[in-house]
Amino acid sequence: MDGLLLIDKPRGLTSHDVVRSVRRLLKTRRVGHTGTLDPMATGVLPVAVGDGTRLVQFLMAGDKSYRATLKLGEETETYDAEGTVTSRLPVPDFSETQIRAACQAFVGEIDQIPPMFSAIKKDGVALHRLARQGIEIEREARRVTISRIDVLEVRLPFVTLEIDCSKGTYIRSLAYDLGRALGTGAHLTELRRTRNGFFTEKDCVALAALQAMDTAEFPLLSPIDALRGFPLVVLNVEAVKALGFGIPPGLSGLVGECKAEPGDVVGLVYENRLQHWLDLPPSGRRKGAEISNLSVF
Repeated sequence: MDGLLLIDKPRGLTSHDVVRSVRRLLKTRRVGHTGTLDPMATGVLPVAVGDGTRLVQFLMAGDKSYRATLKLGEETETYDAEGTVTSRLPVPDFSETQIRAACQAFVGEIDQIPPMFSAIKKDGVALHRLARQGIEIEREARRVTISRIDVLEVRLPFVTLEIDCSKGTYIRSLAYDLGRALGTGAHLTELRRTRNGFFTEKDCVALAALQAMDTAEFPLLSPIDALRGFPLVVLNVEAVKALGFGIPPGLSGLVGECKAEPGDVVGLVYENRLQHWLDLPPSGRRKGAEISNLSVF
């Protein structure tokens, strides 16, 4: 089986727990996810199977959407409800307008410091392992983009937000930073990923439902179907033969119009099967192009 499963991750499991479950169900080691969710979090977790694992690097690059609930007035060591409370402060009677104004200060490109309880590695050691030993080290800020923060509900001390953001954004860090900006501190109590790239929570199947299915019934997206939203180019047989020698196709090797733009990563298709990936160079549509993945799907 090759392709992509869209799983609604339940609370309490790690992303790797879900991967292990799929490996057991399908009796294969070639399974991987396309973006870690914390154990506390739920929602969209694309899981690649077989040759679909070759798509992970592209599927991970998409923007994400989240629904998050924060509790003001308390900070925790993990920045979420699973950590020990480290400080408490009173919460003023904030209006929704005040909360919204504080949120808007984080919209756009921002420098974000990841939490110590994260999978980021320092000298080969995950930060969360150091954090559990009581060791805190200086973390380098990362440039991320938050394109939208909507305030859904304010029921103090709880605030629920909807967030659109780039790959690599830590919603726990956003909660921490927003609490600091409000002068009260804050931590996450609920987090749900509602979108991962082009996939939404409506596309997903619950892990428990998947476990109850026969494997032949699994809603597995083919590699091509998994690439919704990506530009795809159909090749003729001569271009496919040339690709076997690592030669990028020219315009004469395409069937129909190429609608991709310079700088795009394009899927090359022959007989309704994904063959290769082609990086179009930033300047010029073909000259100097390089193949990014020579493995035939």
